[in-house]
Amino acid sequence: MDLARKVKYKPRKVKRQELKVPSWCEGRTYADFLVFLAENPDLNAVEMDTVIGCQSSKKVLLTLYFRHLKCMLIFLLPDKKQSSVLSVFEDLEKLLGTETFTSVFPVILTDRGTEFGDPDALETGNGSIRRTNIYFCDPLASFQKAGIEKNHEYIRYVLPKGSTFDNLSQADITLLTNHINSTPRASLNGC
Repeated sequence: MDLARKVKYKPRKVKRQELKVPSWCEGRTYADFLVFLAENPDLNAVEMDTVIGCQSSKKVLLTLYFRHLKCMLIFLLPDKKQSSVLSVFEDLEKLLGTETFTSVFPVILTDRGTEFGDPDALETGNGSIRRTNIYFCDPLASFQKAGIEKNHEYIRYVLPKGSTFDNLSQADITLLTNHINSTPRASLNGC
């Protein structure tokens, strides 16, 4: 027998905990996202996530990745709170206008982080107009938003895990974003 010691081991019992779906995720799961995209095949999905530095670092990065363009936006947040993410959405809507914001960010897929815990506020813009649709990945399923996770590797080349973001400015993050977006991609035929 090739694995002589395997016979001695008892079969492992896999303990899977049933993870509760937070109330704010109901009707916004990954399965709902797939149904929404099937009903609206002309819409382009945007993936959203945050990148944290070391534990003592207060600042975090909010990343928005456009799947069809292979392009990412990065914003430096003062903290990892819902209000900080909401302020970025409000600033973008003010800059672009509600109609343009809706066409640029029609549907957003993100994880179940607490910073995204109020999807109604993120979805609703000025004048209570729905500006986007937000859906959440399944727990422990980062492969469902693989594009943004791959782009986070580019961030980590410059800002390795454990480094602080507190000494960075938005200008530094914009420079980083431009370099990441300028990287040739095999999926874009070297462009």
